[in-house]
This record gives sequence, C-alpha cells and structure tokens, in this order.
Amino acid sequence: MSKERVNALSDGVFAILLTILILEFKPETIAPGSLTHVVLQQGPLFLMYLMSYFYVGTSWLFHHDYFQYVKKTDRTLNILNLLVLFTVTLVNYAMVLLIEALTNGNTQDIRVAIIVYDIVALLISLSFLVLYRYLEHHAELRSLTGIEQHYQRIRLDPARSVLIYLASMIAALFSNVLAGLLLAAGVLFHFIAYLRFSRVIHIGVKQKSSD
Repeated sequence: MSKERVNALSDGVFAILLTILILEFKPETIAPGSLTHVVLQQGPLFLMYLMSYFYVGTSWLFHHDYFQYVKKTDRTLNILNLLVLFTVTLVNYAMVLLIEALTNGNTQDIRVAIIVYDIVALLISLSFLVLYRYLEHHAELRSLTGIEQHYQRIRLDPARSVLIYLASMIAALFSNVLAGLLLAAGVLFHFIAYLRFSRVIHIGVKQKSSD
C-alpha cells in the first residue's frame, strides 16, 4: 500500500472527526430574553469543545509530520496507523461524556468523565509512542537521516504525556478541579510535543533537500 493512500484515509478520518465534534455541541431551547444567560451557562461546555478540537487538530498535525519521516509503509505500520486513528476517534465520546457531566453538575459524574477523557488521551499518547518506536527499529522505512541526535531529545515525549494523564486520573480521586487542570496541561503538552517533533522533522527535511 502506498504512503499516499494511507495519508488519504487518515486525513479523511481526521476531517470527519473534526466536523462531528461541533455536532455534539447543541444549543438549548432558548426562551425569549434568556439568550445571554444560556450562552454564559454554556461557556464551560464550549471550552470542552475547544480543547477537544485543539487536541484532535494537534494529533492531525503530528500525523502529517510523522509521515514526512516515513519513506514507505508496511503491513505493521498500516495496522499501527489504524490504531492511532481509532484512539483519536474516541475523543468525541470522551468529550460528549464530559459535556453531559458538566451540564448535570454532578461531582461524581464529572470525576468519571474526566477519568474517561484521561484514558482516551493516554491511549492516544501510547499509540504515538508505539509509532515512534516502530520507525526507530525499522530504518528501511525512514526517509530522513542525520536527525538522530535531535530525535533523542523528543523520543520520550509521548511517555511524558502518559505520565501527565496518569497524574490527572489520580488527582480526580481528590479534586476535579486539579484533575481538569492536569488534563488541560496534558493537551497543551501534546501541542508542545508536536512542535518539538516538527522541529526535528524539518531539520531532517532541510538536510535532505541540501544533499
């Protein structure tokens, strides 16, 4: 299977997921004169949508740069790519649970919803970690060389994300606010990890074009 076909499928999945996220954000029936109250009340829910959109979008950017690092695919890499796509699609489910829990305002439900979101985020980070390791051990699939020294600094970033989400899950047993902040920190670190990975890939692309 060509790399282009794998990217086409992946881009389609990401595009559909980014679209359906907003479909879950439904405005309530609005009585005349209550629009301001409804909008303010839904502020936290919109933040959950914004965080999820940002998270999925960052995962797409990660995926795009990762496949610049790939020269060709094999059966195992294709399967691992499907695993990544599966874990990312679970973000919609986790987001809906968290929105419902915040709407109901039940502390226990919010705790469970945060933990579910943490589990999904943890699985996404683990799936990217597996992708990292697979290319490390299959040089014949890599298109870029001369970036090993730079790559060593970022190769554990997915594992660092896992630790943040684990910390959020533990914090949820004591404080939903702290757990939520750690979850948001994990999503932010996911973006920082993307920037670090992208910088390394661009160094490799620049070296390849100058050779």
